[in-house]
Amino acid sequence: MKPSHELFRLIRSLSKSEKRFFKLMSSLQSGEKNYIKLFDAIEKQSEYDEEGIKDHFKGETFIRHLPSEKNHLYKLILKSLRLFYADNSVSAILAENIQSIEILYNKALYLECSKLVKKAKKIASAHERFYYLFELIKWEKTLLEEEFQAGKFDRDLNKLIHEEQQVIGKLRNLAEYQILYSKVNYVFRQGGYVRNDAERSMVNEILDHPLIKEKNTALSKRAAATCYYVKGLCAITGNEVEDSFDNFSRVVKIFEENPNLIQDIPKQYIKSLGNLFYYYIGAGDYGRLFELIEKMRSLRDQPGFNRIDIQIRIFISTNYFELLAHDRRGEYGEALGKIPKIKKMLAEFGEKLTKEDEVLFGHVIANILFGAQQYREALRQLNAVLNDNDNNLRKDIYSFSKLFNLVIHFELGNYDLLDYLIKSTERFYTKQRKSLALGYEFEITFIKHLKRLLKAVKHAGRTSGIFEEMKEELTELLTDENERVALEYFDYITWIDGQMQGTAYGEMKKINFRSAQPA
Repeated sequence: MKPSHELFRLIRSLSKSEKRFFKLMSSLQSGEKNYIKLFDAIEKQSEYDEEGIKDHFKGETFIRHLPSEKNHLYKLILKSLRLFYADNSVSAILAENIQSIEILYNKALYLECSKLVKKAKKIASAHERFYYLFELIKWEKTLLEEEFQAGKFDRDLNKLIHEEQQVIGKLRNLAEYQILYSKVNYVFRQGGYVRNDAERSMVNEILDHPLIKEKNTALSKRAAATCYYVKGLCAITGNEVEDSFDNFSRVVKIFEENPNLIQDIPKQYIKSLGNLFYYYIGAGDYGRLFELIEKMRSLRDQPGFNRIDIQIRIFISTNYFELLAHDRRGEYGEALGKIPKIKKMLAEFGEKLTKEDEVLFGHVIANILFGAQQYREALRQLNAVLNDNDNNLRKDIYSFSKLFNLVIHFELGNYDLLDYLIKSTERFYTKQRKSLALGYEFEITFIKHLKRLLKAVKHAGRTSGIFEEMKEELTELLTDENERVALEYFDYITWIDGQMQGTAYGEMKKINFRSAQPA
């Protein structure tokens, strides 16, 4: 059986403070502690080597039952982490209070129990923790029965029942919004921008849901934030940048007016800020984009944002959009200087990095290398995207990477190989088109003209007329909402302009950016 790496990954994830606390807690226990020996040995490893552990402790008795020792250590570390963060997590505080309430109740200390219930209810209400609030109301009802038996009838049971019903309603309302979020998130993570009427219909079905379409349907701040987040994500899938900006701005406003929400779900706040980047990129408002990037980076040192997952998300969002901005502005030299450090950090994140993050960075870095005329490096980077993606995650990036792949080979002059790649890529798009009954017009049209270009260059023919027709037809297609997203992945029109003018793509990007700036 393959040894489990779970314990190794947990130990590697610990901060210095967390390790120090674990050792301190362990020091309070008497007797021999084999789990500390095991902890120290695993901590020293850069990669998990179970055989090395067995060899290191071959003279020890405990190594004979290593799986149970590993499991014991794993549980102790988690227990230590729960204690370490007990005062920082609202969920932990409420869970601890409910446990204390049960203990006090079992000891018949009803007055003390009632006081703790009221205290915990205030916390649960302030943070909109409806599940815990429901549990605390149940305890109130239980304590009310004890008061009735003691002959005290001054409290209103109906009022408590009504409060319970309201909490159940808010809990159900929030759950329904979270289901809608899961649906649109699935659409976006799988395919990115919608490309055909079938995909658009899926998004419109979500937008037509009464909880999204009608007004004042959210019963809590958390539900309202989720509602606007769903609307914003739907707008992104349709590349409707104005709508996405409006909705995500509302989400950010709800968070910033309710600091408890930021404290409870900081990752959602970070994602909401990050989704505003799409608007600034689309609008070409790079001044505000970089301001918002710095705002997000400044959060790293604030309380509640020091979690590993939050630190990773901040790094991913800020650096990805920074690279994307440099690409749009034609600043390839500046972008190239940042890539080594970014790649180093991505490697350090290791398994904590999502597959989508790897694909996104792979694609944008390929764009930057291409703009810097490092075509072979761009091809190597893009091949990693094409070979590593399972074609179920972000199908949009996978699909357009295949088209971008043809452009790179054209620049490299790999005409014989390109002839084969064009046929293979055309089969891919034709198959995709048949399965969806429509779509992929931009890609198929691009390939049609690329075949003509390939034939012309092989026979030393003129290409200028072909490029002109290519640009005209593709520009017309880009007026279609299902096709206009093509330029989000690579600026095909600028590349064509560069070919017609004999100017490198990267230089054309820089020229276009400068000419678009106000005088």
